[in-house]
Amino acid sequence: MRRRRAERRQLTPDVKYNSELVAKLINIVLERGKKSRAQNIVYGAMGIIADKQEGRDPLEVFMQALDNVKPLLELKSRRVGGANYQIPIELETSRQIGIGLRWMVTYARGRKGKSMRDALAAEILDAYNNTGSAVKKKDDTHKMAQANKAFAHYRW
Repeated sequence: MRRRRAERRQLTPDVKYNSELVAKLINIVLERGKKSRAQNIVYGAMGIIADKQEGRDPLEVFMQALDNVKPLLELKSRRVGGANYQIPIELETSRQIGIGLRWMVTYARGRKGKSMRDALAAEILDAYNNTGSAVKKKDDTHKMAQANKAFAHYRW
């Protein structure tokens, strides 16, 4: 039996925007411990967003994009009587944000032929406009959860 949940560490806000969400995005973009490189990618993407969305704060655009991407439900597999069921489970806010950011970064990495800075900016702008792969992933997840709502009583 597990003793207790680990305490969540407070994330220090990023330098430029003083936002914990941007700091989390930087940590998700980060590869092989190269934090300054991840910061350059994220801040460069925010600069591109600022150029394309004249008169709009890039942080505001990013926050709206994240709201459009983060899922409310997720599916977890449960084995009941020899059969696996996909059970829809409601998510905490911190998990919603984490999954939403991860999806945006994953689909940005999947955009070939562009620098990561351009791809991340494009993915954030697509999410802001309610299009793009991350928003489609959210919609697909919600559709699957809706389809498997009948198994919600297996949640424990």
